Amino acid sequence: MAQVIVTAEREVAGSVEQVRAALADYVNTRPKILTTHFSDYSVRSGGHGAGSQVRWKLAPTEKRVRDQLMNVTEPGDGSLVESDANSSMVTTWTVRPARDGHSTVGVRTTWNGASGIGGFFERIFAPMVLRRIYIEMLDKLDGELGHGAAG
Repeated sequence: MAQVIVTAEREVAGSVEQVRAALADYVNTRPKILTTHFSDYSVRSGGHGAGSQVRWKLAPTEKRVRDQLMNVTEPGDGSLVESDANSSMVTTWTVRPARDGHSTVGVRTTWNGASGIGGFFERIFAPMVLRRIYIEMLDKLDGELGHGAAG
């Protein structure tokens, strides 16, 4: 069983503080930046950063649906970590300063992949699909911050 790693990064308009606050806002901003791959979104507790618990279904393909129950932590390094109570999946969002009032947002997801031939295909194709979903979310985040999808 090998670990699967997916990363994506994009520059968005907004200060580090603005972008971090938007990412940590599971009540208002997060639902707006989700793609059509997400359904049944609900905030179970909290709603703003650490201590939040959020549920959704993620369908990266038509044949695969993951029911995810994410527990949110903020380890103190400025990152936002979402750990799935239903699997080994962990997603870490980071924000760092970029040029002229912009920030660079990174997302990194890891999980323990399947073994055998299924795991082989998972390690090949899942990162490509999930990376596209994250890029679309980051584009929407840029739009939500009021600056369009330029960049």
